Amino acid sequence: MNKFDQAKMLLKVKKIQKELQKKTINIIKGDGAVVVEINGEQKIKKIKLDPSLINLDDIEELELWLEEAIRDAINESQKLAASEMQPMMGALSSLGL
Repeated sequence: MNKFDQAKMLLKVKKIQKELQKKTINIIKGDGAVVVEINGEQKIKKIKLDPSLINLDDIEELELWLEEAIRDAINESQKLAASEMQPMMGALSSLGL
């Protein structure tokens, strides 16, 4: 692969990364008590809590919903990024990246 092809490949990767910044995933737990919004770069954008669905006498339940929502959001974001980058992986490995 010549330098021009390498440069084109890196530009494609940067384009995919920019697209991933714009894609969002929402994970809902506790029937809507907790909503985590994350983008394709695994950056959490928002965490929303609905006070009407949260029992303050059971904070452990809220903590569990938060843990699950954040974990699931990261997992889904990683899957999205992997699927978007999959076509590039063979070419990137030939570049040593």
